Amino acid sequence: MVAAEDETENSNTEKRHEGIATTTCAPPNMDDDAATVAGGVRDTYGEDSATVEQLVTPWTVSVARRWASSAGETMESTMKGIRGDGAPCVLDMDDAATVGGGVEDTYGEDRATEEQLVTPWTVSVASGYNLLRDPRYNKGLAFTERERETHYLRGLLPPQIVTQELQKYMALMDLQEGNERLFYKLLIDNVEELLPIVYTPTVGEACQKYGSIFSRPQGLYISLKEKGKILEVLKNWPERSIQVIVVTDGERILGLGDLGCQGMGIPVGKLALYTALGGVRPSACLPITLDVGTNNEELLNDEFYIGLRQRRATGQEYAEFLQEFMSAVKQNYGEKVLIQFEDFANHNAFDLLAKYGTTHLVFNDDIQGTASVVLAGLVAAQKLISGTLADHKYLFLGAGEAGTGIAELIALEISRQTKAPIEECREKIWLVDSKGLIVSSRKESLQHFKKPWAHEHEPVGSLLDAVHAIKPTVLIGTSGKGQTFTQDVVEAMSSFNEKPIILALSNPTSQSECTAEQAYTWSKGRAVFATGSPFDPVEYDGKIHVPGQANNAYIFPGFGLGVVMSGAIRVHDDMLLAACLATRRPRPKDLVKYAESCMYSPVYRNYR
Repeated sequence: MVAAEDETENSNTEKRHEGIATTTCAPPNMDDDAATVAGGVRDTYGEDSATVEQLVTPWTVSVARRWASSAGETMESTMKGIRGDGAPCVLDMDDAATVGGGVEDTYGEDRATEEQLVTPWTVSVASGYNLLRDPRYNKGLAFTERERETHYLRGLLPPQIVTQELQKYMALMDLQEGNERLFYKLLIDNVEELLPIVYTPTVGEACQKYGSIFSRPQGLYISLKEKGKILEVLKNWPERSIQVIVVTDGERILGLGDLGCQGMGIPVGKLALYTALGGVRPSACLPITLDVGTNNEELLNDEFYIGLRQRRATGQEYAEFLQEFMSAVKQNYGEKVLIQFEDFANHNAFDLLAKYGTTHLVFNDDIQGTASVVLAGLVAAQKLISGTLADHKYLFLGAGEAGTGIAELIALEISRQTKAPIEECREKIWLVDSKGLIVSSRKESLQHFKKPWAHEHEPVGSLLDAVHAIKPTVLIGTSGKGQTFTQDVVEAMSSFNEKPIILALSNPTSQSECTAEQAYTWSKGRAVFATGSPFDPVEYDGKIHVPGQANNAYIFPGFGLGVVMSGAIRVHDDMLLAACLATRRPRPKDLVKYAESCMYSPVYRNYR
């Protein structure tokens, strides 16, 4: 009897197994090449087309879920056949027939189809912790606040957001430290793409966070602690044949203010361009930061600040420190080493240039370099606007190093062209500072470098009033204050100029007087526009406008190379004028026609 029951049971078991085996579902048909991605599974859910900007949820077990669902339905049908047609079946039950009345299918899991997927709560998805370990989508600290919220990254990352541009900067600096030849090969071959990374605007952000990203010294740090021993410090540098030195005291880094010792990013970036654009040997370049303290309270209270934690030295102490430095450089490297002053504050920059311009080979990029590149742009703009430099009237917002330096070089070139006295040429140029238009009634209270620009005129308090009063044809911003070229200002310029020339030169991008889109929109597409930092092209009224970039990198690398190669021992104004007028190089008569003749995008660096 027992044997018979066992035999019957084994027979039933075999039937059940047999029934299941004959109805097990098969995976989707993969015969069609178009149905697969690289020979794999069809990209049904868009994992392979996902981008960093538009992440999708990669369903890691989507196919298995489909097969399991199909197999489950088949098994339930088989069991129904075994139990008999009258037996209850899960497939036939409605919500009300489930245990305890059942739970309503609120989220639609039970009704999910391939066309309308819902989130299976038990399935792992590429968000949160897993996302940070997926190299296809991970952006590290570059995830924005919105992305961190959307992809469940709260708490999995430190709160600080680091832009991808800064990450690129850090990667390039690591490459420079580890493989200098490859770094310069990469920079030279991709200079247009990498210039905004190693130079403005990204270098500004790098300087602000230089203390936290500092890994290895890339130049000399000479602080007040080394006073009396600066020559010994210079001899600690391994290279002896130095041709170019870029030096800063960090008091006025771009438009960001006093960054103290963290301003080292500027000399490092400038000298990288001396090599990439000017061809100066990397071993012949020396970046130096003079650490005389900082007045930046935030840095003084920052435990990770890498510089001296004291107020800036001023007066006699500062002058003696600079004198020792300049003498030591000349003694150690000779008279023909070019010393480029970078990002010194106004009250020191003009004095240093005046004092050492007659005894050393010195060049101030903020005063002289910026002036050269702007004058080059104005000369080029004359092809679009009839007349000469002398026919224009110039108005500056900002009367510091850049503003007065540009104004003086423009006056020198007008004087050279017209043979008129320099004083007469200066009368075509007006400057606005924080107190309004610089006029003769303010002369007694003005700093010495502003006094040549104090002309006879009634006092004017604002830039907009100055635009209406002076009616300039050229508006130049060097204020370091963002959004100061308002819509009223640009519209006023456009009201009495067919093609107003507007230059928003302040760096970095956040400090630009206006954006390219604002300039073209408010001028109705008529402005001849350039900026200090790069901006994307703007479409207005069906036409694409490409803003120019008045980048000092167009001047200082070639200028420095010329000074070094010529064996000069002093820098003269005639050299600067020659540099800015070097834009008159051979070029296609019709650049657009030349570009259209290229099968692909024209590579301008190959055209000579």
